[in-house]
Amino acid sequence: MIKTGIKEEINRRLVAVEQTESVEILLAVESGSRAWGFASKDSDYDVRFIYLRPANWYVSIDVERKRDVIEQPITDDIDLSGWDIRKALQLLRKSNTPLFEWLNSPIVYREDRVKVGVLRELATRCYSRVNLRYHYLNMARRTVEQYLRRPKILHKKYFYTLRPLLALR
Repeated sequence: MIKTGIKEEINRRLVAVEQTESVEILLAVESGSRAWGFASKDSDYDVRFIYLRPANWYVSIDVERKRDVIEQPITDDIDLSGWDIRKALQLLRKSNTPLFEWLNSPIVYREDRVKVGVLRELATRCYSRVNLRYHYLNMARRTVEQYLRRPKILHKKYFYTLRPLLALR
């Protein structure tokens, strides 16, 4: 559960991003340990979003060279970053696991139900079980190699190993 004050601050920052970047945020979710249900005292808020720019931005000869990510500096434990819809669609086609997790996050700050509904429908049709398995197995393997072979192990690193393994189930 996200406290009301934090939720309001996150929404204020999302509005500021829309105004300064001239974008429409279609989906904004929590993507880190809070979304997975095991936040600790030192957990920040990993806010991830998908945004849409005005049509003329996409109808340009150099659209491939334009920046398709918005990243804000971490302030007051709020880590805010997002992907342009074009990037999201390209990653969806490649079965990008973080994007699938965003689309299914239990903590939603903002959502355009119609447009995001189309994304979710596309996700059900184009995901690859092989890609997802590969991602989660590698995530678990990296966590074991980096954190579980040390003399002193943080408890949350066990969860960071179990989470991708359970996602495979």
